[in-house]
Amino acid sequence: LEPDATFVAAPDLTVTRNVNRWKSGIGYGGKLVWGDGHQEFVVLDVKPNCCGMLVGGLDSLPNVDVLIDRVRALEKESLSIEGVPIRWDLGISNHFVNLFQVQPLDDETLPPFAFILHASGSELRGSSPIGDGLYWDMSEALNRQARVMETPFGTLRILTGSEARAYYAFNCQVEAFAAERRLLAAEWLFGSYRVINNAAHQCLVSMNEMLLGSYSVRMGTLFPLTLRADLPAYLLRGKPNLTDEIIEELGFGQRASEWGVYERLTSANIVPHGGGYLFPHIRDVISVVEREGQRYFEVGLANGARQFITHPRDIPFTYRGQEVAERTVELGMGE
Repeated sequence: LEPDATFVAAPDLTVTRNVNRWKSGIGYGGKLVWGDGHQEFVVLDVKPNCCGMLVGGLDSLPNVDVLIDRVRALEKESLSIEGVPIRWDLGISNHFVNLFQVQPLDDETLPPFAFILHASGSELRGSSPIGDGLYWDMSEALNRQARVMETPFGTLRILTGSEARAYYAFNCQVEAFAAERRLLAAEWLFGSYRVINNAAHQCLVSMNEMLLGSYSVRMGTLFPLTLRADLPAYLLRGKPNLTDEIIEELGFGQRASEWGVYERLTSANIVPHGGGYLFPHIRDVISVVEREGQRYFEVGLANGARQFITHPRDIPFTYRGQEVAERTVELGMGE
């Protein structure tokens, strides 16, 4: 295979807090491509989980007490999809249900209120009645299939041939499962509502393309962009990107042409899904020390002190804000 892998970053580019994805050196907030979409070659370390957000329109806001009671009742229900028992995880990690008053900025016809339900298909990360799972570190069967490759960036686990095809097919099955799971939860919580978007932002879109915290504009018209609890969320109308003018403005044109990946930029077609992690007390990375396969990052702190960290899972963080929405519009990725 030609060594032409690319990562096109969205304006919310950040690090991953998934420890094994972090150890593999994979960033978050963009699209990773390592082939033409038809090569039977899947990298398991990107760890797709088909996480997405359901945006639903409401004619009125539900009473908060009633909604809390419905959430508690939902968590106690024994529900399943395709024979897989559902383990609800609303409120765990960054999965949530948020309610909004809608303020249209153009002539788009939208309901007066909306909700965003953020969830994945976590039941299928490991082995289940319908497959071997998506996460190599949660499935012994998947781990046995993987070929382990040592690279300059560390260890990678790959599938090829029929096993790559089967894994991608299972990814698509999980994507449908997770979408139905979000619809089921919303029906339980809100009853009648209008579906505005229910797309995944962390999934394989081919055997050689991975969305890491971004939406493909092929997945719908309006996409949710959630920032922080103290800021508005937005619905973005995705636009084909990146344009030739923006590529030149960013200074990418000559380099992309030299490496033969210019088309990867003009067909990126992504919009961000969130604000991206922000570590306000860390100023910069001073050095990286590696011992026996473990990396230690020496970081400079805002107060002038220094600290060593191995991964960002346990350090304080917040999210970036309005600048992500503004930058997305500036780059012509959406409006």
